[in-house]
Amino acid sequence: MERRTIEPRDGWQQTVEKQGLIYPLTRFPDGSLRPYWDESAYYVFSLPEVEALEEVVEELHRMCLAAAQYIVDEGRFADLGITDPRLAELVAEAWRRRAELPSVYGRFDLRYDGSGPAKLLEYNADTPTSLVEAASPQWFWMEERFPGADQWNSLHERLVDAWKKQAALLPPGSPLYFAHSSADELGEDLMTVAYLQETAQQAGLDTEWISMEEIGWDRLSGRFVDKQLRFIRSCFKLYPWEWLTTDRFGEHVLDTLDNGGGTGSTLWIEPAWKMLLSNKALLAILWELFPGHPNLLPAYLDGPRELATTTGYVAKPLLGREGAGVTVHEPGPGEPLVREEPCCYQELAPLPSFDGNRVVLGAWVVEDESAGLGIRESSGLVTDEYARFVPHVIL
Repeated sequence: MERRTIEPRDGWQQTVEKQGLIYPLTRFPDGSLRPYWDESAYYVFSLPEVEALEEVVEELHRMCLAAAQYIVDEGRFADLGITDPRLAELVAEAWRRRAELPSVYGRFDLRYDGSGPAKLLEYNADTPTSLVEAASPQWFWMEERFPGADQWNSLHERLVDAWKKQAALLPPGSPLYFAHSSADELGEDLMTVAYLQETAQQAGLDTEWISMEEIGWDRLSGRFVDKQLRFIRSCFKLYPWEWLTTDRFGEHVLDTLDNGGGTGSTLWIEPAWKMLLSNKALLAILWELFPGHPNLLPAYLDGPRELATTTGYVAKPLLGREGAGVTVHEPGPGEPLVREEPCCYQELAPLPSFDGNRVVLGAWVVEDESAGLGIRESSGLVTDEYARFVPHVIL
């Protein structure tokens, strides 16, 4: 793994916008605009290195599924903040029926510096973004700048194949809706959903577009409907399950949840069992089940324990996006700080620095297989909304 610099292409912003990345710049607190898509540098990997990382990703995915089974078997829902018995049972039922429920993709965030083993930082299994830039503009950048090179990137083909395989699980005679929140100001959620809809259409599925705010509730039929009052029988939503089950229509979601048994009215993708994997408590349960695993960092739910005085730790809220609420604590004497809100306390493993840039690997999984890589750089230890996306090649 090596970082190299390169001169950006003329007109790079217009180029990547045409390829679906309509948010190529990030606005900083001082009002300045700086590149989010940053092609002034790129990362180089060897093929054996990528093949080894692919094996790590698929092993981590299998471990996460084992952890989900453990949570259900042992009733550990409260550790995830799922305290409503009804919701817990619906999540457990979705897990038991997972073979009947479409599940598409997820993203592992890994610490990796090219030398030691990759370490799992978190698993974004419900509403992962940065998909568009990883799948499309990154690939076209490589073809233009490094013709004949390769890339850890089979995202598009695998997504189309996934929809083809799972089409039989969708309700017949009804379109698959694709929904995002209109509160998304940057356009990232919108374009992620639009791209996923495109892959579903290429797989031959009948699709419709809707915002979460446009989904209505028909009291007479007890069904979710679109603006034309048509039943929404299945819906891919880039909208976290913790919001979906607690907002104004949360009770209706639970009342009509289709968990593959044919008794509900709405099949949501990703399925409800993804709540078991999209929660930072998963990190602590993984360490409990696989202590000392070379691709895991020690993590706990009751406090930082020995990490407070040995390695330092990172406190992560159980639910959150873009590094929100994450705090970094160096090792030191005295009583460790245990936050009031439920958190996962994970060993501090500072992101590696390449030319002063802190790097995190976003490794994608489609269905159960490794599918691609997106790299983000940040100035600090926490990868937040000001991170930059940098392309990569295999040479």
